[in-house]
Amino acid sequence: MAQKHEKGSTGGTPVLTEPERVRNVVLVGHSGAGKTTLVEALLAATGTIGRAGSVVDGTTVGDHDAAAVRQQRSVSLSCAPLLHNGIKVNLLDTPGYADFVGELRAGLRAADAALFVVSAAGGMDAATVALWEECAAVDMPRAVAVARLDQPRADVDETVALCQRLFGDNVMPLYLPMLGDDGVSTEGLLGLITRRVFDYSAGLPADVRDPDPEHQRAIDESRDELIEGIIAESEDETLMDRYLDGEEIGTEVLIDDLEKAVARGHFYPVVPVCAETGVGLDVLLEVLTAAFPSPLEHELPAVTGVDGSPRPPLTCDPAGPLVAEVVKTTIDRHVGRVSLVRVFSGTLRPDQTMHVSGHGMAERGHPDHDADERVGHIFTPLGATLREVPLCVAGDICAITKSGSAETGDTISARDEPLLIAPWEMPEPLLPVAVVAHSRADEDALARNLARLVAGDPTLRLERNPETHQLVLWCMGEAHADVVLDRLRAGGVELDTEPVKVSLRETLTVPARGHGRHVKQSGGHGQYAVCDIEVEPLPPGSGFEFVDRVVGGAVPHNYIPSVEKGVRAQLERGLVAGHPVVDLRVTLVDGKAHSVDSSDAAFQTAGALALRDAADSGQPALLEPIDEVTIRVPDGSVGSVMGDLSGRRGRVLGTEPDPDTEGRTIVRAEVPATELLRYAVELRSMTAGTGTFRRHFVRHDPMPAHLADQIRKEQTP
Repeated sequence: MAQKHEKGSTGGTPVLTEPERVRNVVLVGHSGAGKTTLVEALLAATGTIGRAGSVVDGTTVGDHDAAAVRQQRSVSLSCAPLLHNGIKVNLLDTPGYADFVGELRAGLRAADAALFVVSAAGGMDAATVALWEECAAVDMPRAVAVARLDQPRADVDETVALCQRLFGDNVMPLYLPMLGDDGVSTEGLLGLITRRVFDYSAGLPADVRDPDPEHQRAIDESRDELIEGIIAESEDETLMDRYLDGEEIGTEVLIDDLEKAVARGHFYPVVPVCAETGVGLDVLLEVLTAAFPSPLEHELPAVTGVDGSPRPPLTCDPAGPLVAEVVKTTIDRHVGRVSLVRVFSGTLRPDQTMHVSGHGMAERGHPDHDADERVGHIFTPLGATLREVPLCVAGDICAITKSGSAETGDTISARDEPLLIAPWEMPEPLLPVAVVAHSRADEDALARNLARLVAGDPTLRLERNPETHQLVLWCMGEAHADVVLDRLRAGGVELDTEPVKVSLRETLTVPARGHGRHVKQSGGHGQYAVCDIEVEPLPPGSGFEFVDRVVGGAVPHNYIPSVEKGVRAQLERGLVAGHPVVDLRVTLVDGKAHSVDSSDAAFQTAGALALRDAADSGQPALLEPIDEVTIRVPDGSVGSVMGDLSGRRGRVLGTEPDPDTEGRTIVRAEVPATELLRYAVELRSMTAGTGTFRRHFVRHDPMPAHLADQIRKEQTP
């Protein structure tokens, strides 16, 4: 989508120079939980935009179709800054689809805290639970927003209970929903710490008042458990004893301890919110600004020199060395390359020269690169609008444009002190899609657009298979593949997809003899070469051996390398179905030459003919690649996964409990690569989106005869 520029305006988000006044919050939740709607409501509540929904329906995206823009945002990381009580909050809205986990990981990297958005009417998926555990592994502070209170089947109590079962006991509500006169709609919140009622019947801001008697009873029933949970995380070890002795703990003390526990990642408050009615938006903003940590309180990623040499740990200091990271790259047809950047140290300013480093992603189609570039303008992003700012300090997030080399995951540092940030972990794309330009005229456009997409998406791998001659995009899943293809076509590329081919091998299974005779005399210099060979199979993985056993000079010494060269060329071309031949020993035993007509080319041809002759009696076989797969699934899915592997001609090597995650099992197996082309999709279906796997090649094995015959029919030249 096109970017709009607004110079000299920050739309309610002034430039900040103190990292302690910044909060970077990533919103996490499955599709349909209400993340994007909540972001828009928070922007409207703080006056950042005129009304909720305007980020999508045209206020900030020009005249583009709103539905198309919403679809684009649903699969992309977006940043929306707002200002509340002098604190700038960068809201990082992430996709809720499993296929776009790369965008989510980028949001986690750029954030210092996570807000999990759970629908009060839609439950929770297993992928969200896995992300909670991932945040727990790095002690990232978290809170939960129970959204969509206006839905007919919304049940806050049941949703909170579900969160406690799945996330842990330290997930506790700070507020209870207050139902309206109809007994269904939520018109307010009951504050458990303050014992106050927040009434939203007249909209925002809430009317804060004392509770009615029936509200007081509901507050008292839930307040004790919350206070005990807060005190248990307090740094004041005497507080629990004082509370148990009947002392009334002051509200200010409780709030202070609550904020510290949340910032340390030890306590996880739950806030009911409704984007449509405004319920809870103001108290959620208080949690984001007062309880979530500033960048000064969050551990920064490790950094080295570009050569891997050690460097001291980073500190979030605007006066320190410049270190920033590109967390997202997009290509806009009007602006060019737009890079979303999290600044970890130093200050990024316009017109300064920066060093851009990208290392460690060559296997994904991102070659290592280093370049010095001049920073142009710096912007704060809001939806599709880029608003120019004079600088971006450590801890903040900004956007830069027109960088010639910056890709997602790259490090930006000072030219005189180039540094490299340790990359974040990205999942391996495992769904291959073969693409081909619709016509020769589209080939250049396809190459250009593919390069742009790969630069911005580290979960997308581009491979040109030299054996099958296919251009293969490795994607995260079907939805990811569909988006990638749509973006290519939107860039003016006409393309088609075709079935993905697996690189096979051929071999001979029994010893054989071959005779090659190449004799031509049609005027001018003739051609004459005769050779006899013996062929025998070698153990798998042995490769190719050539042995010279010619006696008596039947084949002149200077032509023996020619025979080997011809044999090797035929091995590459294949013997049956056009696949490379492996694991053979070819022995040259005899031949004939002519003093005038023999040549290097003639003996190359004779060597190839001899090998093809041997194939007629050598019982050729097709070999298919075998991959070892490591599959991580919930314990309850092990049976179905192992049964499915059997249907894929897989051989299970063993199972073991996952040492990193309770309730999950690791299954190891060897499976033919031809059976894994769509396994990324099918495993997700079998495990409700919670199964993951890795694969690596181990060897080639003979293919079953019926499958080999089918491939020969399809691929024989």
